[in-house]
Amino acid sequence: MSKAVGPARRAAAAATTAEAAFGEVLALIQGARQRVARAANAEVIELYWRIGEYLHRRIEADGWAMGTVEQLAAYIARREPGRRGFSAQNLWRMRQFFLAYPPDSKLSTLLREVPWSSHLHILSRAKREEEREFYLRMTAQQGWQVREVARQIDSGLFERALLQPPKISTALREMQPQAAQHFKDAYLLDFLALPEPHSEAELHRSLLMNLGRFLTELGRDFCYIGSEYPVQVGGQDFALDLLFFHRGLNCLVAIELKVTAFEPEHLGKLNFYLEALDRQVKKPHENPAIGLLLCASKDAEVVEYALSRSLSPALVAQYQMQLPDKRMLAEKLHEFYALSAPEAAPDPTAATPTTATAKTKKRTATPQAPKRRKRGAP
Repeated sequence: MSKAVGPARRAAAAATTAEAAFGEVLALIQGARQRVARAANAEVIELYWRIGEYLHRRIEADGWAMGTVEQLAAYIARREPGRRGFSAQNLWRMRQFFLAYPPDSKLSTLLREVPWSSHLHILSRAKREEEREFYLRMTAQQGWQVREVARQIDSGLFERALLQPPKISTALREMQPQAAQHFKDAYLLDFLALPEPHSEAELHRSLLMNLGRFLTELGRDFCYIGSEYPVQVGGQDFALDLLFFHRGLNCLVAIELKVTAFEPEHLGKLNFYLEALDRQVKKPHENPAIGLLLCASKDAEVVEYALSRSLSPALVAQYQMQLPDKRMLAEKLHEFYALSAPEAAPDPTAATPTTATAKTKKRTATPQAPKRRKRGAP
């Protein structure tokens, strides 16, 4: 019996080695497929932009109208049977696409990174230039599918990011200046469908059952590590609700759940966990851990007082179980722009004043767009 153990172990080891080697080949295949898909999408977006440019110039110069565009769609259908995406309606949208992002648009490079279906949602739902830029950047950064793009627009993410920046401690702001770009003031957990009221155990369990969607809501750089993560200090056992790692910030992120309103004493326990993580779990090359208190509600002034003298890199956010009122957010946004430029308060559907645009871009969690190519296409 003992003689068979050696060969069996060697065979298992060989199988493991082969599996790892096969996985490397598979990764090459998948990487090539992704690059091909990105290149194909870039070509499609540039084609649609050029068609939109052509249509616009013919409309302006020769008086083309919707009837002519319909004739063009029928012509394409006859000459390219089975070719989809060139209906009269879609051709007209290509012209709108060109008008939204003219030749001198700074977003020309970014446009190629977003699928056409997502472009249509952003183009039809986002009225302001900086709002379109915000959703384009977030879609490209986070890798959102079209359904998630629609969900985030429905949730008023742009308005919330502008009007309600995340509440972070002074220590976190000094330690990680870019941290505010990676967190939110409120997280939308409408996919949980929890009853009201619900317990922390129910919230915790439901988040784990919907971990994929929760990670999407948190952001692409969040990586799940564990639930009820064990921490031992002074011979006592403790359990941290949720532990993640953030690739962009290169640090652990501890999340504590509260189904009640925020209370200042909640920070004490979170600070304790952060200290334990830094001493026992953090790797030498990693930054200090960040703590996120996710509460059912919070008073902004209480949070500000509690965080102002906190020595730990922490922040307080709330979770929401249903979509916010978009009309109310739009009204608050209009008030924000009016206060930003009282001498010329804009119409909610009009272009945004420069001052408001600057503030928006300052708070947008994205880098500047690369310069466009000189040839004039997106």
